[in-house]
Order: sequence, then C-alpha cells, then structure tokens
Amino acid sequence: QVQLVESGGGLVQAGGSLRLSCAASGSGFYIKSMGWYRQVPGKQRALVADITSDGWPNYVDSVKGRFTISRDNAKNKVYLQMNSLKPEDTAVYYCNAKVGAAGVAYWGQGTQVTVSS
Repeated sequence: QVQLVESGGGLVQAGGSLRLSCAASGSGFYIKSMGWYRQVPGKQRALVADITSDGWPNYVDSVKGRFTISRDNAKNKVYLQMNSLKPEDTAVYYCNAKVGAAGVAYWGQGTQVTVSS
C-alpha cells in the first residue's frame, strides 16, 4: 500500500505562484510515474502534469510554460511549481502515483488551490 500526502495549496492572487509537494510512503514499491491532476466541481479530474521515473515531464497545454513538475526519486516526492497563476487554475489538486509494472494508481487527499482575480 502506498500513501500520498500533498501540501502547499492555498489562496493566491492572479499572477502569483504556489508550489505543491507530494510525498509517497509505504514499503517495497516502485513508482512508475508521479503526477498532478486537478478537479473543479461538476467536472472530471484532469491531468495537469506527470513525470516518469527517468524524469521526463508531460504537461497539459494550458499550463505549459507556467508550471514545472519535478521529482526526487530518493525521497519519493513530486513537486509542482505553479507560476503566473490564473483564476482558471482554481481547483482541488490531487497527487497521483502509478506503482509497479502494472501502474496501479494511488491518489492523495487533494489540496485546494484558489486564484483570485
């Protein structure tokens, strides 16, 4: 079993920055990829960015050039640096880890990000 704990959400004005962190804990697991998803009321959870164990990032078009995902494999942590935030980035952000060869998905509890205009 893998547990994911997020931190770093909050309220920020448009144009500001926030950094999200996620730590994975458990034992005897291999994390294939880690990433961040976000969800707003009434909509499905959607990918924001993810990163492979080799460090290759992938971003949804709407955050390219503004968000940066990074990963510390030794600490089983993933980060999301969010710059130039916009009101439309407001959502609950969830950490995701795909574990093992089958890529079983685990989720954090979510952290609220609110961007005011």
